Amino acid sequence: MKDKSILLLIVVIGFVSCNMPATNYYNEWHTYAGSKDGNRYSPNTQITPANVSQLKVAWSYSSGDKDPDNHSQNQCNPIIVDGILYGTSPRLKLFALDAATGQQIWSFDPANDSQHHIEPSALNQISRGVVYWQDEHGQGKRILYSAGSRLYAINAIDGKLIDGFGEYGSIDLKKDLDQEHTEDAYVAGTTPGIIYKDLLIMGMRLTEGEDALSGHIRAFDVHTGKRRWIFHTIPHPGELGYDTWEDKNAWKKTGGANCWAGMALDEKRGIVYIPTGSATPDFYGGFRKGQNLFANSLVALDAETGKYIWHYQVVHHDMWDRDLPANPNLVTVNHDGKQIDAVAQITKHGFVFLLNRTTGRPIFPIDEKAVPQDALPGEKPWPTQPIPVLPEPFARQHFDEQDINDMDTASYNEMLAKFKLVKNRTMFSPPSKAGGWIFPGFDGGGEWGGAAVDPSSHILYVNCSELPWAQVMIDVPKSIGGSHSTNTFGKAIYSKYCMACHGPELKGNGVNIPSLIDIEKKYNETQVNNLIVNGRNMMPPFKQISETERKAIIAFLLKIPEKEPGTITKNTVKSTKDIHEGIPYMMNGYNRFIDKDGYPGIKPPWGTLNAVDLNNGKLLWKVALGEYPELTKRGIAPTGTENYGGPIVTKAGLIFIAATKDEKIRAFDQKTGKLLWQAPLPAAGYATPATYMVNGKQYVVIACGGGKIGSKSGDTYVAFSL
Repeated sequence: MKDKSILLLIVVIGFVSCNMPATNYYNEWHTYAGSKDGNRYSPNTQITPANVSQLKVAWSYSSGDKDPDNHSQNQCNPIIVDGILYGTSPRLKLFALDAATGQQIWSFDPANDSQHHIEPSALNQISRGVVYWQDEHGQGKRILYSAGSRLYAINAIDGKLIDGFGEYGSIDLKKDLDQEHTEDAYVAGTTPGIIYKDLLIMGMRLTEGEDALSGHIRAFDVHTGKRRWIFHTIPHPGELGYDTWEDKNAWKKTGGANCWAGMALDEKRGIVYIPTGSATPDFYGGFRKGQNLFANSLVALDAETGKYIWHYQVVHHDMWDRDLPANPNLVTVNHDGKQIDAVAQITKHGFVFLLNRTTGRPIFPIDEKAVPQDALPGEKPWPTQPIPVLPEPFARQHFDEQDINDMDTASYNEMLAKFKLVKNRTMFSPPSKAGGWIFPGFDGGGEWGGAAVDPSSHILYVNCSELPWAQVMIDVPKSIGGSHSTNTFGKAIYSKYCMACHGPELKGNGVNIPSLIDIEKKYNETQVNNLIVNGRNMMPPFKQISETERKAIIAFLLKIPEKEPGTITKNTVKSTKDIHEGIPYMMNGYNRFIDKDGYPGIKPPWGTLNAVDLNNGKLLWKVALGEYPELTKRGIAPTGTENYGGPIVTKAGLIFIAATKDEKIRAFDQKTGKLLWQAPLPAAGYATPATYMVNGKQYVVIACGGGKIGSKSGDTYVAFSL
């Protein structure tokens, strides 16, 4: 009888353990960034500092849809639920894999969706992950993910569209935005939203020019797709923050202030923490004078209703594209003998803003420091900017002549001459024709890969790129009328829409933004027209450009003589919303400070992994992340490389990260930053890894998409185990 009782107990325990809903959110990887606190942390301990060197490839999966011309990317941080891995491909196919073997269970391809019109541009965009939802009884399991402006609800069991959600399983994110004329605007769900009860809270990616929509935050019913609430990040009349815009019609005219980088959720308190980007256009704010709330802010909202709780603005009246680049981390720190629930927000300029989670008040002092005010005519900089006293910055904060890379004498002299052409060298110098340095870079400091936090030690781990970019403003070319020679009209239109990225000489930046010189040797008129209308990868579609303007740009790029004269008028220059005409200044391109060999023009390190103690604000260690093999062979210590994608940290004491240009994944000791293991990848892993346990074995998986900063593209996921 006793033996039967023991047997029955074993059976009951086994039954309960097998039927626990969704098991442990940490043992697997149930959300983007691992969990809703955004900490990229795993309690799994099978892989340790002692045995990590024994990791081998367990399986790999290829979707087969990379761009053969190396323009595609895959930045997906996959999720793993009940032994199934859900991820996306470079062409935004959604798939389910057996997480132990990598065998495909099902795949959903939006290109084959007969129920909805999916624009080609949607399939050329970036996805950083997906969202999983089930009810409290473990029923109704579904995946929610975006392809361009369409948000899909997919049955997690069989990969089929869920009919009851929106119209045949999908909704259009361009709708229900409390804005007019959104039909032709660019909207994309790049980074997945976050689930609270039966709500999906979403941000969106927008353009960064005059035609951008406002980046309002919305919550959708996971059952029906209906909008349940909206928070206006550019306040409407009568709303908090409305008076921080001098133009009282800013809410109609100004775009941006969107959350493109992800969120964090305090599920117990019911508070969602939302980082926002800059208002548009990025680099000239003469038509949006004021502090510009809620741009460049961390905003805390009631997750149930969308009601405002608190905010902290990290950059006032942004003119430097200082978007908040990643989801915040929800942490508990030991401060002044007390445990305080806090939220940590990394920034592009290499700071960590550490705030009380319930009040938004700083844990450490943050000084409002006076900044330069010598701005372009019509501009009105904000007089101060917030600079944290602690935590210590994880990126260098100054770039001057003594910091120029001197590994090669000939390159040094060339770079010194380039350096002297840019006159302003103080952070937050207003954009000018004399130029200023954006350092640690437009893509520098912290980026969308985010930070990882060990909840037991309260140490934050963050990777960083340190590369100066030159910000030089020019006059916007004036409208051209009457008879004109070939390409004069087209050049003016090019200047309006394309020059900010591809530059006045069409050179791009040689890395993320391709050169358009001699583009006629690669593309014909139809192909260029399709690129303009549909976009590709990080280039958004430009549907707002009129046919007259589009033909002019094509003629300019392909060197085709125009048969008819053109005139830039209000009849030919159109946009998706009532925007300001006559922006007087624009940036002359995204210009990295690199030498003739493509190396950063600043002394190394160029990419780092950093540990910051959030209890006392001290930077504990900094190590180079990545290398250039040819420099290593010359006896130069690893320099680090530009990096995209974030780290994860485990209870066993390991940090896993790919992110580097040298196409490797690495493991570091979290106490010392010592490199313990590295392995080659089929393409650069510009994504954040995930780690999980299945059938008693721990895996680490990474999406190898490449495609950035001159890297070849890939379409493979690689999983490692002991």
